Amino acid sequence: MDEMLAVTALSALAHSQRLRVFRALVVAGPAGVTPSVLAESLGVARNALSFHLKALAHANLVSIEQQGRNLRYRADFARMNALLGYLTEHCCEGGSCEVAPSACAAAC
Repeated sequence: MDEMLAVTALSALAHSQRLRVFRALVVAGPAGVTPSVLAESLGVARNALSFHLKALAHANLVSIEQQGRNLRYRADFARMNALLGYLTEHCCEGGSCEVAPSACAAAC
């Protein structure tokens, strides 16, 4: 991933509603979810949700599949992992800096 793609993805996630939408899509997993189900579960108006989904799609963080008259949105896990990889690519000056699971849980 290059810097411009990372900036675009991070910009899309730098809004509380879009971050909530993206996290809900991550939780939904590969099956994805329809906008109506997503709007209901997040308590977001459908027109506002549409705006946020469009921004996430523009950043290539979500994929959209037409299923008859419905759309199904899915988090793009490959793109998400590429972004995480970009952010941590030169972590700890190239040394090992893995956090133990117990330390990670304590940090959360």
